[in-house]
Amino acid sequence: MVLIPAGPFTMGSNDGLPNERPEHTVMLDSYYIDQYEVTLGLYRKFLELGKKDSPATWDSEAAAVGDRSAVGIRRESAAAYCQWAGKRLLTEAEWEKAARETDGRRYPWGDMQPFVDIANYNRGMWLSEAVTLVAVTGGLDGMSVRHGLKEGGRSPFGLSHMAGNVAEWVTDWYERDYYHKSLRKNPPGPTTGEKHVLRGGSWADLPSSLRVTARFSAEPDFEDRTIGFRCAMDVTK
Repeated sequence: MVLIPAGPFTMGSNDGLPNERPEHTVMLDSYYIDQYEVTLGLYRKFLELGKKDSPATWDSEAAAVGDRSAVGIRRESAAAYCQWAGKRLLTEAEWEKAARETDGRRYPWGDMQPFVDIANYNRGMWLSEAVTLVAVTGGLDGMSVRHGLKEGGRSPFGLSHMAGNVAEWVTDWYERDYYHKSLRKNPPGPTTGEKHVLRGGSWADLPSSLRVTARFSAEPDFEDRTIGFRCAMDVTK
């Protein structure tokens, strides 16, 4: 896990879609976040120890590929895994700060538009876990040479695949106009809702969906091969 220090950052974008406005300053306490998306191998161990059934989207290949992101996970199942691991899901604000740091960048790596060797996106049809998804620790070799990116496609905190590969569940309920009334310190999101927030864009999305401020949503029981997650943890005081 990676430590995200306490402090303010700019959340949202006045140049984005209406649900990303207005830009506003948010203060967060320090927290830890997984450097990588939760893998098929880790999630399979959780299922085996808890004697739980595999997600409906899993097939024999999903059971054999361990280093790709776990996909087809319902929001409640993602939260259950994080709890089992001694962690929790991120809030939407925590996710965005970890993806963009404090300089207001558009993508985890900066303002440069995505290229296929920076992020895994716009892949078209699903083929398989091994082909369509990128290993959670992979996809970074050579990028600093080709595009001048010192950290490849990583976020400023060294996090991989905060854009593309799989969209990630966060804990917040989704509300289109939430930023107009959001708390300015440790915002927890709306108290109720019908859908939960997804962040980061996926292998199937266009570049605009990979922006760090882009907000999407899905019903909690939605299962899809474009959706995965990573976990967070409070800093012990």
